[in-house]
Order: sequence, then structure tokens, then C-alpha cells
Amino acid sequence: MIEASAASRYLFFTGKGGVGKTSLSCATGLALAEAGRQVLIVSTDPASNLDEVLETPLGGVPTPVRGVAGLAALNIDPEAAAAAYRERMVAPYRNLLPAAAIQSMEEQFSGACTVEIAAFDEFAKLLGDPETTAAFDHVIFDTAPTGHTLRLLTLPSAWGGYIDSSHGGASCLGPLAGLEKQKALYAATVARLSNPAETTVVLVARPDGAALREAERTRHELAELGVGNLRLVINGLFAAASDDPVARAMEERASAALQSLPAGLARLPRHVVPFLPRGTVGLDALRAIVDPASARLPSQPVEVSTPLPAGLGSLIDELAAAGRGVVMTMGKGGVGKTTVAAAVAVALARRGHPVHLSTTDPAAHVAATVDGDLEGLSVSRIDPVAEVAAYTEEVLAKARNSLDPGALALLEEDLRSPCTEEIAVFRAFAREVDRGSAGFVVLDTAPTGHTILLLDAAEAYHREVLRTRGEMPEAVTQLLPRLRDPAFTHVLIVTLPEATPVHEAERLQGDLARAGIRPWAWVIEQSLLASGSRDPLLSHRGAYEIPFIRRVADVLAPRCALVPWLAKPPVGCAGLQQLDR
Repeated sequence: MIEASAASRYLFFTGKGGVGKTSLSCATGLALAEAGRQVLIVSTDPASNLDEVLETPLGGVPTPVRGVAGLAALNIDPEAAAAAYRERMVAPYRNLLPAAAIQSMEEQFSGACTVEIAAFDEFAKLLGDPETTAAFDHVIFDTAPTGHTLRLLTLPSAWGGYIDSSHGGASCLGPLAGLEKQKALYAATVARLSNPAETTVVLVARPDGAALREAERTRHELAELGVGNLRLVINGLFAAASDDPVARAMEERASAALQSLPAGLARLPRHVVPFLPRGTVGLDALRAIVDPASARLPSQPVEVSTPLPAGLGSLIDELAAAGRGVVMTMGKGGVGKTTVAAAVAVALARRGHPVHLSTTDPAAHVAATVDGDLEGLSVSRIDPVAEVAAYTEEVLAKARNSLDPGALALLEEDLRSPCTEEIAVFRAFAREVDRGSAGFVVLDTAPTGHTILLLDAAEAYHREVLRTRGEMPEAVTQLLPRLRDPAFTHVLIVTLPEATPVHEAERLQGDLARAGIRPWAWVIEQSLLASGSRDPLLSHRGAYEIPFIRRVADVLAPRCALVPWLAKPPVGCAGLQQLDR
């Protein structure tokens, strides 16, 4: 890990979902605190599980971590931040404007973009204002999966540019004066992010090709932001201690990925964390990450016996019987949503159904997962840049004949705001769901926090459209009824047989219930127990999975499928067919 003497004041841990950012950021914070430093760990992930890993209930203010002197943590709660932001913007007008005007302002602040900028405000205070964290020697940011993280990091520049170029006095977030006051703070945030003397960004990756490609993409995009003080951590490198075929395949796959390490990543300072057979919840588990040599590793496989759920094939048979509709994979980043979505799409196409596979995930790995042509299957991704351009031109084309030049200039200005992307992408999402009327649409959705924000946007979407003089497509008006119709939409919650992914998926199921959406089934991915491995480390890790498999199968899921860890990577139509069993 990072030596205490070499640690920057600000540390960011970022990477593809599920690579271990939270456990590594917590382990680093623990090591620094036990070296005598005062440390604050901050989660900017809407789907944070910092509380669980540190075994300490957290809120929006620094909370001491139980059992570790000098270590504190907090979660930036996007919804709470949005409520506070909304009140801060509306409060000065409560005694000046009529009730109807106040209600209109509150509605204007109810969209997903308000949630994002409000959460960023909290982040900017911690990074851009040193006085806010003056009590700490180090501030560690456990960031969200890469797509969200990069959007978060670019917001200072995006909003700063928007403030500079806006002259109309209003934005999708209300009076620009409220944003103008934050301009100096945003500028300080950008400066601190790009200052190598103050900030280090740790790129976290598993030893597999997809995670390493994501890390390389992140390295490029960070360079464009002026962030150059980077380190690479390879997390969970496995070394086989037996001739077990699963163990050998896991070792060979990791070795091949590292041999093909992109040149840019290869030049970075690198740290390797070995595969550990237990989970990463609790201080003892975090100390094993800091000092792997102290961990007691098993030398013999463990004998276990428990009934296992069936594979994914029986669920696909049941889906195929419906003949059409939408299948959505949801879950925490890195649990295998893309693989499950691609496998379902390929299997339905092989059964003779027309299938369209698409993604709302900014990381968009779905095309690489399918990697080939199959009759009846089409593949796409929702491209935010293209969707924004199309939406902007559509709105302006309809406004040019009815607005004078001054009003048109104000509209063009408004459409340059980051909120426009939310609307444009949402329209595309609704359009993809609409295709389920004529065949199967399989949607690989973004990680949990973004997905819920996307679904929540349906209720507020029409207000933003009306404000920019856009139109409400029929697909949008039908979206929530379709998502709530169990005969039309089948939601598959995807998880791993581990503590944090299962608990996170359980929270997701509760969030969906509040939105009136009932999951159709759960899929447990990458089970070492189901793989049948007899390697000592892998069999012990398999035994660790049992209580989580049982909770999903016996308590949480109306239907459940268990997918084993596969020696042959599930990539390409042939590789994905392994899941159809």
C-alpha cells in the first residue's frame, strides 16, 4: 500500500465497479491512522457501503471509526445534500414570492441534476476548502465506479464554464447567483485535483482484461483533466497452490492480463494485493490487506454441503415463454450485470426471438462482451454525446420560428448546462424500453445509485422538458407504467455471494419497491462454491459464500439462479452460452 511517509494529503481510489476500491481505501486509512496520522475517509458513491466495511454507522459528518484512534469517515448522501441545496436556494424567497412561485421553484430543484450538483457541492467543500478538513492529515475519497467518478471530477470545469458563459441569470438549477458564489470553491477544487504535491489518484483494478482496460481509459481521461500523480493497485492476484483446474485457470487468466498490461499503466508505480479467502468487512480483514503475510491461509480444502439454486437456463426458459418485453439487469457495480445481460440476450436469440441488447452504463462494456454476430440479436449503447446533440437540435429547431433572437440565445445557453445530458439520456432509455413492445429488449443498466436516480427522474422529467420547450415523447409517458408492469418488464437483480454485494442488492430491492417496481429474479454470479474447486484457498472462499447464497435463495429472491465462476471467460456468443444451463 502507500507508505505513510509518501502519502499525499488527498488520496482518491477509483476504478471499475467491484474491483475493491472501498476495501483498499479503508485499509489505507487504517494503516495511516495506526501510523499516528489523523485520517478522514469520504465516500462519494451514491451506493456507498463504507459503513459496512468499517462496521461503524456513518452519516454526513465525520464519525470516529470504532476501535481505531485517529480514523473517521463520512458518506456524502446525495438525497440529503439535494434537500439542503434546495432549501438554501429557495429559503431567501419564501417571504417574498407567492406560494405558487415557491412551489414552482421547489419542483425545479427536484431533478437528478440537482442531486448531482448538490452532492458535488459537499465534495468541493472537502477538497476545495482546506479549513473544512483542517483537523485531518489525510483525506481519502472512496469514489464511485469510474463513469460516475469521471463525471464528478469534471463537474468543477463543466459548471465553472457554464457560469462563465451564462448571462441570463437563470439555469436549470435556478438563479445563477447561487452557482456564482461557488465559483471560487470550484476553481480551488480543480487546482487541488491537479496538484501532484497534494493529490494522488490510485487506479484500482483486478488482474483481468476488462478492469485493466477501464483503468487505462481512466488514466487517459484523468490526464486530460490535468491529473497526473497516479498509482496502480492490482487487487486480488491469485496464485494456485494446487493442480485444481479452476485454480489454474484463475492464475493463468490473471497472468495473461498482466502480461498484456497497457504501456501507460505499466509505467505507473504499482502495488499488488494478493487474493485472500475471506471477505473484506471489518478491521481484521482490512489489516490482512495491509499485511497479507499476517493472514493465516488454509492448506486443505474445506468440506461443505448445502443445496444450491439452479443455473440461469431455467430462468431464460421462463423469460422466453413471454415472447416479448424488457429484461433489465441491476445491481452494484462489478457484480456481473453486463455478463448476465449479454448471456440472456444471446440465449433468447438462440431460441429464435428478436432481441435488442443495450446499455445505460457509462462504462459500456456490453459490445465487447458479446464480441460477435448472432442472427436475431442487435447490440447498441446509449451514447450521451450523440443524444445531447440530437436533443439540443430538436429543441432549437422547434423554437427558432417562435422565439426572438434574445429568447433563443437564452434557450441555447440553458441547453449547454450539464442537466441537458440527463434529459437526453433519459429519453434514449425510455426509447429502448419502448422497443420491448415488438420483441425482447435486454438492458444492461448502470450501477445502483445512477440507476435509481435515472428511474426517479421519470417523475420530474416532464418539468424539465417543458422548461426547455421540448416535447414529451410517448415512450416517456409510458415508461414508469411499463417498468411497473411485471408482465412487460423483468428486473434481474445481479449480485455476488459476498456480504457487501448482497446487502447492497437488498437495499436496491427496497428502493425498487418504493418506486413500484418488483424484481422478477435474482442472479448470483461468479460462485466459487458452484465451481466445484478443490483448491484450498478457493474452497474456503466458496464456504464463505454459503450464508449469502442461502439468504438470497431462501429469503430475498422470488426466483434465484446461481452462476459458477467459469474457467473459460464468458466472452463472445460461445463463451456466454456457458451460462445457459
